[in-house]
Amino acid sequence: MRKHRRSSKRTRRHWRVVVTVALLFAVVFCVLFYQYRGHWLRKWQCEVTYPRGYDIHGIDISHYQGDIDWAELQRDGAIDSCPIRFVMIKATEGADQVDEKFERNFRKAREHGFTRGAYHFYSTQSPSIDQAQAFISKVRLERGDLPPVLDVEKKPKEQSREDFRRDILTWLLMVEHHYGVKPIIYTYHKFKLEYLDDSLFNQFPYWIAHYYVDSVEYQGPWKFWQHTDVGRLPGIDGEVDFNVYNGSYYDFLQMTIR
Repeated sequence: MRKHRRSSKRTRRHWRVVVTVALLFAVVFCVLFYQYRGHWLRKWQCEVTYPRGYDIHGIDISHYQGDIDWAELQRDGAIDSCPIRFVMIKATEGADQVDEKFERNFRKAREHGFTRGAYHFYSTQSPSIDQAQAFISKVRLERGDLPPVLDVEKKPKEQSREDFRRDILTWLLMVEHHYGVKPIIYTYHKFKLEYLDDSLFNQFPYWIAHYYVDSVEYQGPWKFWQHTDVGRLPGIDGEVDFNVYNGSYYDFLQMTIR
């Protein structure tokens, strides 16, 4: 009899553990689904929507897109029936990393008639001065190119907000001094609002990353909008980011290096 009672208690404890784990799993799933529901739904449906009212479309690429067939992209590539006007290309990351496809992509983009730009992925592991020097040493921008881009998406956990902002501004000012144009800041809209949304940083053109929404929620001025990361185009294997420019083609050309 006692053995039976002990067995019953173990069984009840076992089921309590099972139920607790199941509830925790359900909570985590609900939180993740709510946060990323748009992304997952679009992935499952293989659906890409296009923002209305924009005529200037472009893409951004790195080594993740592999070897691009630039002739096919030029001949058959279009976004929402509009020709691809610009290509943003990853150049550097941190203080010593160069994207393995940068030189080829940067050269091919110009050869095939695309307006090109180069971006630096900001690292939380390297001084901003070293990162600016790394970009400057590897990227030679020419007339007709877009201004350089700083892709910043994270703040070092141990760094204060003030020191982080100072380091980002250091990169921007060093690069502006070298190329003679104001760099573009690329980041997610929430990150911009938290760290870089004031007159000090609003003087630099803003490229907003905001997926799976019908319109930009950011209320300040912006120049580019990366609206999806699941685009598909002839000449590129796999998915690629789609972007639009906020303005006329004349305004777009005025933004390039002259």
